[in-house]
Amino acid sequence: MNRQELKVVGASAVGTAFEWYDFFLYGALIPVIGSKFFSDYGSAAQTVFALLTFAAGFIVRPIGALVFARITDLVGRKIVFLMTLVLMGVSTVAVGLLPTADEIGILAPILLVTCRILQGLAVSGEFGAAVTYVSEYAPARQRGFFVGWLTGTTALAFSMSLGVQLLVQAIVGVEAFEAWGWRVPFLISVVPLALSVWIRTKLHESPLFLKMKEEGTQTKAPLREAFGSRARVRMVAIVFVMAATQSFIGYLSTVYMVTTMKTYLKADSFTINAIFMVVMLIGFFLCVLAGWVSDRVGRRPVLFAGLGLAALLTFPVTGAIVSTTNPDLARAQENVSVTIQADPAECSFQFNPAGTATFTSDCDRARNVLQSNSVVFDRQDTSGPTKVLVNDTQVSGGPQLTDDLLAVLKTAGYPADGSGGTLKISGIGDFFGGPVITVALLLLTLVAFAQMAQGPAATAMAEVFPTRVRATALSIPYQLGVGVFGGLLPATMVAIGAEVGSITTALWYPVGAMALGLLILVFTLPETKGVDLADVRLAGDTAEEPVARKDG
Repeated sequence: MNRQELKVVGASAVGTAFEWYDFFLYGALIPVIGSKFFSDYGSAAQTVFALLTFAAGFIVRPIGALVFARITDLVGRKIVFLMTLVLMGVSTVAVGLLPTADEIGILAPILLVTCRILQGLAVSGEFGAAVTYVSEYAPARQRGFFVGWLTGTTALAFSMSLGVQLLVQAIVGVEAFEAWGWRVPFLISVVPLALSVWIRTKLHESPLFLKMKEEGTQTKAPLREAFGSRARVRMVAIVFVMAATQSFIGYLSTVYMVTTMKTYLKADSFTINAIFMVVMLIGFFLCVLAGWVSDRVGRRPVLFAGLGLAALLTFPVTGAIVSTTNPDLARAQENVSVTIQADPAECSFQFNPAGTATFTSDCDRARNVLQSNSVVFDRQDTSGPTKVLVNDTQVSGGPQLTDDLLAVLKTAGYPADGSGGTLKISGIGDFFGGPVITVALLLLTLVAFAQMAQGPAATAMAEVFPTRVRATALSIPYQLGVGVFGGLLPATMVAIGAEVGSITTALWYPVGAMALGLLILVFTLPETKGVDLADVRLAGDTAEEPVARKDG
């Protein structure tokens, strides 16, 4: 990169990194957030509610794309950079100042969801503007490399959020962190975000946008033009599939795995955060590498390799993570047979957004015990009283159900209180211990698949639409795909796992979706490596927009 290119990519990446840091900070604190804002529910429900609040920031992202992408195409790329940064900073600091549910009741989660919605709107505007801006500055033969530094900031931001959390926790202590220290990472984010705003004010507008503005050819109705022909609608649909498919492995390998390892596998929170901090830092550079490789071999081969490997290897890699993180639990899940025999009318779905249901039946109490201890179980519908069969031992319903069931599970081999994990960092030497290294490499494998998909996908999205409507046409399907599928993925998988008693069953959802998405993309996604962005045109576009040609 020359000096100007380095300035453009650096300023864009720094601002995007801090904006994603704020967005992902919530994801890194899911267990704490759940206990503070949904304290009236059981542990499994707390996690699901906290993840659904995390998903709220994704669900509104298509709305943010409609608003901010339109401004990006009408007014310019730079102004949206600044607007989204300010909005993200204000809403993030507000999360750090919110009272908890114990203090103001139901109003606490309502305010939390409001802040997450504002964060989602901000980050949705950031993506389209940033990818459009950097791709229009980049040389055609290095576009994947340039954009890779930008899209890789999602992994970098996740690493940063975990690093700040670990630092604050080390300074104030674990108990103080869970009591009030969790607020600090949100509050101090105002400093780097203010710096990012200052840096971005020094940037110039995209040269392609300025040229278009000087020639008077910029769009006056970006939304209408983005969907103005059958070819563009088809391409928008392809981008939607691409965004949704790559988001499955992206959020499976990050938010879902962090949450599951801390809650379901009962792993030490500090250890998991430390591992992911390092893994995601490496993931940042893997995304840049994936973009660089896509400049040489094409977007399709790298993207398809990442999605294909993820679909094939998610089950074995996740199984290895479970057995290495908590071997006692893995052995118990494999060897102990647990069956709930109950009347279906007595077994409520363990999720109640309205807060109106009460989980007091013997079936509900039994399932709460099993879910809290990560027990894999089956269900049999009967018309009689609730019974739980643990191997050959029967536990009957009644006042002693909870205590009796816990005792029988312990005797059968399930670790008491979810213990049995070997993944614990007590000193520097533990970073290089067998279990820690093994889990880190397994997680890095999933993260590598995600970066192989994410880097080329973002670049390809910018290369299939004309400059006039680039931000609008790529932002709306991207945010819709990621918001609906990626954002809801962790909560959906946790809910499935809690309902059926197995995270393995929950894996079929993302794996099946990735396989289907890959199949669709193989037959529909064009190769865009080397396309001149100034000349992109699809069939049915106006004559003023010439057909895309290869640069050089």
